[in-house]
Amino acid sequence: MQLKKFIRVHQPKIKHSQVINVSFGENVTYVEPVNLYGCTLGANTFIGPFVEIQANAKIGNNCKVQSHSFICELVEIGNGCFISHGVMFVNDLFSKGKPAGGNKDLWKSTRIGNHVSIGSNATILPVVICDHAVIGAGAVVTKDISVPGIYAGNPAKKIRDL
Repeated sequence: MQLKKFIRVHQPKIKHSQVINVSFGENVTYVEPVNLYGCTLGANTFIGPFVEIQANAKIGNNCKVQSHSFICELVEIGNGCFISHGVMFVNDLFSKGKPAGGNKDLWKSTRIGNHVSIGSNATILPVVICDHAVIGAGAVVTKDISVPGIYAGNPAKKIRDL
């Protein structure tokens, strides 16, 4: 049996990384490529490469967001926070059994307090995390954290005091 090869040449739509309508505090640094749009970045904040921060997200002063992290709409991060490599924030819980898509009424917000550190590859669902918490690498935060401490695992649980 002979296979026939059909090659169709189509031109792909190419989009470039961009920084659009961002409110920058003093002394902000970002490393390209990044996608930053409609967000607010506080003074003395650093954003690493391959980071996306969506519209209406707010990052406080003196924060560091490492490479390959995703901060979606409705996320607010306090001052003095460290977001390590590959941290993913989620605002859609698939409450209707599928992605909400453009139905922003189904999206939920996340608030991260001050002086919070989040380890590499953690996933943060729509929650509130209090000041002075440490989230371990690979943790999945599914519930609010109201007591300072170190949290790890899936789902994240307090493993010790600070």
